[in-house]
Amino acid sequence: MQISRLEKLDDYRWQIPRHGKMRVPGILYASEALLQAMDDKVYEQVCNVATLPGIVEASHAMPDAHWGYGFPIGGVAAFDPDDGGIVSAGGVGFDISCGVRTLHTGLTPADIRARQKALADALFERIPAGLGSTGAIRLSNREMTDMLRGGARWAVEQGYGSEADLERIEEQGRMAGADPDQVSEQARRRQRDEMGTLGSGNHYLEVQRVTQIFDEELAAAYGVALDDIKVSIHCGSRGLGHQIGTEFLKRMAKAAQQYGISLPDRELACAPIDSPVGQQYLGAMRAAINCALANRQIITHLTRQVFAELFPGTHLNLLYDVSHNTCKEEVHRVGKEERRLHVHRKGATRAFGPGHPDLPPALRPHGQPVLIGGTMGTASYILAGGTQERELAWHSACHGAGRSMSRRRATRLYQGRDIQQRLERRRILVRSPSMRGIAEEAPDAYKDVSEVVLAAERADLARRVCRLEPMIVIKG
Repeated sequence: MQISRLEKLDDYRWQIPRHGKMRVPGILYASEALLQAMDDKVYEQVCNVATLPGIVEASHAMPDAHWGYGFPIGGVAAFDPDDGGIVSAGGVGFDISCGVRTLHTGLTPADIRARQKALADALFERIPAGLGSTGAIRLSNREMTDMLRGGARWAVEQGYGSEADLERIEEQGRMAGADPDQVSEQARRRQRDEMGTLGSGNHYLEVQRVTQIFDEELAAAYGVALDDIKVSIHCGSRGLGHQIGTEFLKRMAKAAQQYGISLPDRELACAPIDSPVGQQYLGAMRAAINCALANRQIITHLTRQVFAELFPGTHLNLLYDVSHNTCKEEVHRVGKEERRLHVHRKGATRAFGPGHPDLPPALRPHGQPVLIGGTMGTASYILAGGTQERELAWHSACHGAGRSMSRRRATRLYQGRDIQQRLERRRILVRSPSMRGIAEEAPDAYKDVSEVVLAAERADLARRVCRLEPMIVIKG
């Protein structure tokens, strides 16, 4: 990206001044090095989002931003329904509510080393992964409707976990306002056999070791200590979410014309929030959020079963569960008043600060855990939400390392078997049904996650708590 086109606000905040049809400026949160490495398409997409009706204050991009469909991945924007604000399926993404949950294990690295291969094999056998993967659960149409309305709460009622889990999930495990009637038969059909599965792409389950603590007080509050073993699960709403995104993008392209919305890019297809199509999409999207929450809850149950068999007496308590690709109705301060806005976070994580009322009581004094997925050969991070006083990017932060090259290019440069063997020499065991999938997710295909989270901290988006490095990776 050409930095000469940006105004430097400080070392980690850069502004794209309003020009052309932009209603608001663009704000990018990144170091100079990360900005220089960003595709020029990020600049273009941040500007395009800034032209949409009802956008409030700015079009934002996180430190891990890269080119996406319509919105950049790492894009954040809020829209006011009282000012003609819109909702965009491209501003949420196809993998609705793709997210991360992290579990405590109470185990040590020595415990894992003693049974590392057995644990890797058992997790890979028990938790279906890969393109089109299906599980042992098959939902009837009635069960599908109940799941889409109930989310992780439905899963707990079916015996997949406990009430204690729900307090540590965004929206307490159930997204209100879901409308299963807006989920098509094709979307339901795609999901019928996919509950409790990881899927493909960048989705994974990792057994991780805490290798560095940045903030002792926050780490203690989160129940994290050096050399702890954690499990992180990264997946979303599978085929159902993708189908909803595909269908509503087509409907929104027509709606935009109907409502006289001028789009700089047809991938930004949208509809007014209060329009029939806008409300129908929000109902379907919220149902997909519930699908993702239920999916991660079921995978958690399967993971707990494996650990209980190999490490009797072990129970995996939930630290937190966050979603990335969402549009949520939230109250935020705009100037001196509070307004109810629809915040799109595409490849970005909600990061509420200390004292926010939506956080569970045990976490409220410290801020929301922000779970940052890295790559299978580097590291992941736990951050904490920034200060409650500064509503930077609507209390949002990065969500991962961010790709630095396309999947197609990665498969030209890397061989999955070579990556698997290279990581095994570092005592990282990778299990996947697809060697091509491993190549697509090669560590070198991503940005430096440590640089990304450092930029997030220095931009005051979130605070680093700890670094985790993988020991076992189950890859889709």
